Amino acid sequence: MAHLLIRHKVKDYSTWKAAFDGFFETRRAGGEIAWQILHPDDDLNNLVILFEWDSLDNARSFMANPDLKKTMEAAGVIEPPEAYFLKEYDRGTV
Repeated sequence: MAHLLIRHKVKDYSTWKAAFDGFFETRRAGGEIAWQILHPDDDLNNLVILFEWDSLDNARSFMANPDLKKTMEAAGVIEPPEAYFLKEYDRGTV
């Protein structure tokens, strides 16, 4: 399975989330399958987003989309994102 992990800070979560939701169709058309938004317990605007993608190539293409950068700026992302393209090695349950 292909994953994309992004970490970045935003000015305001609600504003950012509205832009994130508004970009849904673009994300889905690009190959996104699922997402999770996480944050440290003490910092609601420091986001870690874990996406599941149909392929790493599609995740890379998505991150290179010029519309993404514009959308992130308009959404209040206040620092360059850290992005990691990940392949799953193993999975289990306890």
